Amino acid sequence: MRVALYARVSKALDQNPENQLIELRRWATAANHTVIGEYIDEISSKDTRPSKELILKKLRLGEIDAVAFWSLDRWGRTMSELVLELEEFSHSGKGLISIKEGLDLSNAAGRLMANVLAAMANFERDRITERTKLGLARARAQGKKLGRPRKTLPANPPVSLEERQLL
Repeated sequence: MRVALYARVSKALDQNPENQLIELRRWATAANHTVIGEYIDEISSKDTRPSKELILKKLRLGEIDAVAFWSLDRWGRTMSELVLELEEFSHSGKGLISIKEGLDLSNAAGRLMANVLAAMANFERDRITERTKLGLARARAQGKKLGRPRKTLPANPPVSLEERQLL
């Protein structure tokens, strides 16, 4: 299998991607996979991930068969992001492989695990929605005003520069 190795680290925490890459190389060698390349994103929390985007493009174009990463939290920031990518690639036969969790979408057991993760993510999203709605209903019942505060205009609006010159 042609596989890309992906590591993501945080600049803010001064992390080193080599720790992840050592384990990924070891895994690829043991599994007898052909490593197409090593990709690293060194980012802060709100930056884009250009290496991940490049790997996704290569997966979609069929240039690689799978991407391996140390753990799910290194590949995706949110469960919804992970679920969307897991669903996309499980249908296309491409592999997303998390070494730490033992998740490999290129086989039946991995696809089953991906479906369990997707179900858990949907369950959690539904619970958050339910709790939010209950909280809003309780606040309304207590007479609290919801939403952003209304913008109030000052009683004496500021005078423009031209008006000041006339005074």
